[in-house]
Amino acid sequence: MSRAAVAMRDRGFMTGAAIATLMVVVAAAAPLLTALAGQDPTTYHDDLLDSARGGVPIGAFGGVSGAHWLGVEPGTGRDLFARLAHGAQVSLGVAVTATVLQVLIGLLTGLAAGLGGRWADAVLGRVIDLVLSVPSLVLAISLLAIVPPDWPRPVLLAAVIAVLGWGGTARITRGETLSLKTRDYVAAAQVSGAGWFRVARREILPGLTAPVLTYAALVLPTNMIVEAGLSFLGVGVRPPTPSWGQMLSSATTWFRADPMYVLLPGGLLFLTLLAFVLVANGLRRILDPRQSEFVR
Repeated sequence: MSRAAVAMRDRGFMTGAAIATLMVVVAAAAPLLTALAGQDPTTYHDDLLDSARGGVPIGAFGGVSGAHWLGVEPGTGRDLFARLAHGAQVSLGVAVTATVLQVLIGLLTGLAAGLGGRWADAVLGRVIDLVLSVPSLVLAISLLAIVPPDWPRPVLLAAVIAVLGWGGTARITRGETLSLKTRDYVAAAQVSGAGWFRVARREILPGLTAPVLTYAALVLPTNMIVEAGLSFLGVGVRPPTPSWGQMLSSATTWFRADPMYVLLPGGLLFLTLLAFVLVANGLRRILDPRQSEFVR
């Protein structure tokens, strides 16, 4: 059975892929969607807030109306749909960028350790162990707290998360490379005079596709959680730039007065994380022929 057929039969993978695709489309088309709604994420609407209640939106469900599809933000009156859509752009953008950088750094380091000989493996192996042993969240908070506030926070977040988180990819790549280079076809390529770059590109990389791709699919939702956590703690994305974590941080003080302000970004974050986990688990089953028979 082909991998496409296995994917079509895997209901968990298809459900996760559909939800993840929808979230990516919303993030990519955020400016267009908010323009169609006639709103933007930064305009204040003080007339839609009840000043007598401390700035709670007027109306049911956080001020839902024909003009504001998901209501408005308490305290500011900014359109919640616009902020959620643009927040998806930031949250997903940071997670995807950090994941791509992590995979590239980890893949190159793992390949160099696995193919570089005893000394290269020893040195790079210790570097990988060091990266994995560092308390990355604490170090990320420290680094982000001392960076000047005028630096572009989404780019900075992606870079910090990637630099502190590539060790897992490198360890997987190194282990798989050490295993693959003992295969007969790799030995034949080396005997024929092929250099390490050619061996890595032609013989090793195809065998790394499945484990690295599956691991990257699991790392992406983890990076979303890290971005949300850093923004929640106030060292990540800062107002007026929206992100789901930053919105949750400000929403905690409004939970009793306006539960929708907490439930919407929190629910979207949970749904997106669940979708990418389903995709990762589906990829593991699809790319591993030993597990294809268990897909229902």
